[in-house]
Amino acid sequence: MSDPHGPSDLHGLLQAHIEDGTLPGAVALIAHGHDVEVAAAGSVDTAGSAPMARDSLFRIASITKPVTAAATMMLVEDGSLTLDAPVARWLPELAAPMVVRTPSSPVDDVVPAQRPITVEDLLTFRAGYGFPSDFSLPAVQLLFSELKQGPPQPQQVASPDAWTAALARIPLLHQPGRAWLYNTCSDILGVLLARAAAMPLPDLLAERVFEPLGMTDTGFAVPQARLHRLTSYYRAAPDGGAPELLDAPDGQWARQPAFPSGAGGLVSTADDWLAFGRMLLAEGAYEGGRLLSPESVRRMTTDHLTAEQRAAGTLFLEGQGWGFGGSVDVDRLDPWNVPGRYGWTGGTGTAAHVVPATGTVAVLLTQRELSGPSAPGLMRDFWRYAAARR
Repeated sequence: MSDPHGPSDLHGLLQAHIEDGTLPGAVALIAHGHDVEVAAAGSVDTAGSAPMARDSLFRIASITKPVTAAATMMLVEDGSLTLDAPVARWLPELAAPMVVRTPSSPVDDVVPAQRPITVEDLLTFRAGYGFPSDFSLPAVQLLFSELKQGPPQPQQVASPDAWTAALARIPLLHQPGRAWLYNTCSDILGVLLARAAAMPLPDLLAERVFEPLGMTDTGFAVPQARLHRLTSYYRAAPDGGAPELLDAPDGQWARQPAFPSGAGGLVSTADDWLAFGRMLLAEGAYEGGRLLSPESVRRMTTDHLTAEQRAAGTLFLEGQGWGFGGSVDVDRLDPWNVPGRYGWTGGTGTAAHVVPATGTVAVLLTQRELSGPSAPGLMRDFWRYAAARR
């Protein structure tokens, strides 16, 4: 068990959770301006084949979402997209969406959408597609069976055109703009970005985001020469036994996927996400140029939900609202929950946030799949540690 008073250093915090069997290894990073504290602890796999390192590669899952949102705002700024534009201009498959009469209705009990889905609906997760608190609803079940939504599985998902055709056959759970629903909108954005830019999503992100920011280790697949740095990925055993291996270095991220997921497909390092976070803290600027305008960053990092929408999303949002591609703290439910903190967590055991008020970037990368939407003990310990040092 971890010390209830908290370890005296970041490495000690990670080591406490490694020693109690929570995970084989982790990398954590907390930056305040040029002051950066980094810790790498444990091993890259349960066999202890190599020690964890600062540049170890992780499947970052849903902390991909802010990157996808930033790329969207870049296309908005250059005129390729507009926030209020119906997405049917680029996704004609969604020109006439249908909506289930009630969230629990059968998928063939539908009514027409009252208005088109817009680009901003996708950014704020209010398009009508995604996960509510009840995963058993008929329309939600189709997201899992037809679209392979859920834990990242890049080699199991259809190509973008086939995926979008399948999406068009699934009714919305709510009318556009009415409710916040998790995840699916970022994958739709990934398809939309590729079509609007007339280039595959991996190429677009590499050219417009990763190369300018020096995010040399970030992408949808790991090159052969870097596979030795990719950590193994696990799920906790239900009986408390040895963790189940979900993906090894030569597994699903060893080659480009047919469907590059804008919701959760990236592999990255702590320092690469730090570069992205610093760009947000600098209101879109980076050493050598500017990715986004201050206004675009403000839109990304501002809560856009109503109180009712936040309340309905409490399975995922704990004292948080939603900006573009990430959560925004609005209620102080935890020592780290401070108004303005922007970022998100990933189902593969990752978390990355920025706090504009304190100039903080905090990144935690682990190898263990989350057991549910709520942040586990290590993440909460990490956030408390970071908050105490801001």
